[in-house]
Amino acid sequence: MTETALIVGAGAGLGAALARRFAGAGMNVAVARRNADALKPLLAKLGPSARAYACDASDERAVVELFAAVGRDLGAPRLVAFNAGAFVRKGILDTSAEEFERCWRVGCFGGFLVGREAVRAMLASGGSGRHRGTVIFTGATASMRGGAMFHNLAVGKFGLRALAQSMAREFQPQGIHVAHVIIDGQIASARAGRSVAERGVDAVLDPNAIAESYYQLHLQPPSAWTLELDLRPYVEKF
Repeated sequence: MTETALIVGAGAGLGAALARRFAGAGMNVAVARRNADALKPLLAKLGPSARAYACDASDERAVVELFAAVGRDLGAPRLVAFNAGAFVRKGILDTSAEEFERCWRVGCFGGFLVGREAVRAMLASGGSGRHRGTVIFTGATASMRGGAMFHNLAVGKFGLRALAQSMAREFQPQGIHVAHVIIDGQIASARAGRSVAERGVDAVLDPNAIAESYYQLHLQPPSAWTLELDLRPYVEKF
């Protein structure tokens, strides 16, 4: 039976790379972001077994409806990647309460909603008790330390890491692999200062290489599951 993967926060960088890798492995792929129209170029590359959905990860009803729709269209997901986030680079004194809360809601509260519904779907779908599914959360350097002007990112990422740890300890004994991936560096993209042409080979993380690591996490045997994986270019200091 073909497995289904769901990526929440399927942007043009890592989210798209995850979708391509999972589709390349023969999985049904569901991709979700707030603006589903923005997923049309990606969807055209994924093939007929892929579907796109509009979902605000910080909206409980939207997340519940997303999992119901994916289950109807493609089958309950056995691999869920939470890749959504929001960040406003400002000093604390210049940050409004609304900005701070929005970044936390998208990056942390959204992870809770998606993680909870992923576990519910995996437990309800039955299957092997040793490995019923995999839930992966995308972290960052800010998951480990808060930097000046980065509190809007660090607070949510710290919380997301704690969520992954708690979920792993609760649900791995029930056959659900929960992993947290720290992306310790900038991901290569077309944005100024982040391209391989500007920075050099291996100075920025290749999103396709990251996606391969995510897929390998899903393939790990239950006797040796990774809870936390940190990825960085070899030139990155840590």
